[in-house]
Amino acid sequence: MNARTQDAASGTTSGSAIQRKWFIITPEYPPHSGGVSDYTHLVALGLTEAGDEVHVWGPSGSRGCGKISGLFVVDELGGFGPSDLRRTGRSLNRFVRPRRLVVQWVPHGYGFRSVNVPFCLWLWTRAMFRGDEIDIVVHEPCLAFDEGSWRQKLVAAVHRFMTVILLLAAHQVWITIPAWESRWRPWALGRKVPFQWLPVPSNIPVNSDPGSVTQVRRRYLTGTGFLLGHFGTHGASVTKLLEKILPLLLDQHSEATVLLIGSGSDRFREKLLIAAPVLAGRVHATGSLCPVELSSHLLACDLMLQPYPDGISTRRTSAMAAMAHGRPMVTTSGHLTEGFWIESRVAAITPAHQEGAFVEAASRLLADGAERSRMGRQSMEFYAQKFDLRHIVATLRGSIA
Repeated sequence: MNARTQDAASGTTSGSAIQRKWFIITPEYPPHSGGVSDYTHLVALGLTEAGDEVHVWGPSGSRGCGKISGLFVVDELGGFGPSDLRRTGRSLNRFVRPRRLVVQWVPHGYGFRSVNVPFCLWLWTRAMFRGDEIDIVVHEPCLAFDEGSWRQKLVAAVHRFMTVILLLAAHQVWITIPAWESRWRPWALGRKVPFQWLPVPSNIPVNSDPGSVTQVRRRYLTGTGFLLGHFGTHGASVTKLLEKILPLLLDQHSEATVLLIGSGSDRFREKLLIAAPVLAGRVHATGSLCPVELSSHLLACDLMLQPYPDGISTRRTSAMAAMAHGRPMVTTSGHLTEGFWIESRVAAITPAHQEGAFVEAASRLLADGAERSRMGRQSMEFYAQKFDLRHIVATLRGSIA
């Protein structure tokens, strides 16, 4: 435990009066990269800005992003082994009960090849015998039984056992998309655990410098034309769709250029050009960028291409970022897509795995500048009304009387 945490545990704090005290357990935190890392850091900042005191326990190397009043980060969870859990437990015990522990849950995030049963039992013990109130934020529920070999099926079975333990410990379950409730609720085994939706906000602040946006467009466009963007981590499930969509779309629109934004984009570009070398001058990749640069590149795009094999949902931070930046977007629907996406008209949505329909929707938007402008404005407004970080913070704070 560092000095700042010791001060907070003893009740001595500086600045304004503390309204609430939070203890966040996370499998990743800055400078470690990842969606859960970004999300946890954003929520921690939002809570501290609201006047609360936040303590983050993360893996080895967790440090945060500089000193922030009211935010204390320790890396005592190490590698999530038994000794790490005992050490963290001793530190938690120094704080006054009741302690609200907010656990960022991704089964594969806590080591032990995603079957860290002792970690789940530790949380149950904290709830039963140490006076802790356990909140579980479900980013990923569990491995499906039909996703691979018999070993994966065995892991899927262990994940269900872990879910049972977590639900026995849980005071509250927060789900990042509504579909996760149907995956978890049966494993409560009749116990009345409250579930509540807590969407994932964009983790890319909007850059207000128009000059940087102009520079991006000049870098990738020669003369007039459309800059079509895709933002994400460029994982295999998404790039398989892009491999079919991009050649079709570029073949129909000689005035268009594609910009692949984010980690893994350079590797995907190389792979794409092996199959379609003729696209070499029309497909560009940024690789990993800092948040300010990411924002400028998003704002430079005329249209975002965001296909997802399981459909758009509020767990897709890449789509959230496009909306927060007011970018018109073509995306896909699937079994995880919430109903409001169609009703809100904030994106052009086609069924997943129907590349022809996706290309047609993109073509219609490229031909209709007024519709692109309307969609961009409406998506930004809809994001501000429903998904902005302030709503997530208010929901969390409102859960404590």
